Amino acid sequence: MAYVFVALTILLTAYGQVVLKWKVGLVAPNGLALDDPATLIKLFIDPWVISAFFAAFVASLFWMGALSKLPLSKAYPLMALSFPTVAVLAVTLFKEELNAPKIIGTALIILGAVVLSRAPA
Repeated sequence: MAYVFVALTILLTAYGQVVLKWKVGLVAPNGLALDDPATLIKLFIDPWVISAFFAAFVASLFWMGALSKLPLSKAYPLMALSFPTVAVLAVTLFKEELNAPKIIGTALIILGAVVLSRAPA
């Protein structure tokens, strides 16, 4: 069950990141100015943005569940798998570039997560 909690944490975290990227890109295509209250309010009341914040909250609950069952030294490296998850979604949904350095870096992240999660606690 611990690994299910980690997977749900990763999926909800990735969901939140993708939704925030999408909505900020629509509302502030030239970049978000944090000193623009109207734009910030527009984002904060957007149902999708609210869902992203809610996903982060629920991800935290699942993360607490994972930490109650796994040593932190085993659980935390698995969170690195959120990087390749978000990278795949970014390429798929936002047509971001996928090049050799990104592929190699992502493969290294996955390899590192696997090695660290298998190390004795």
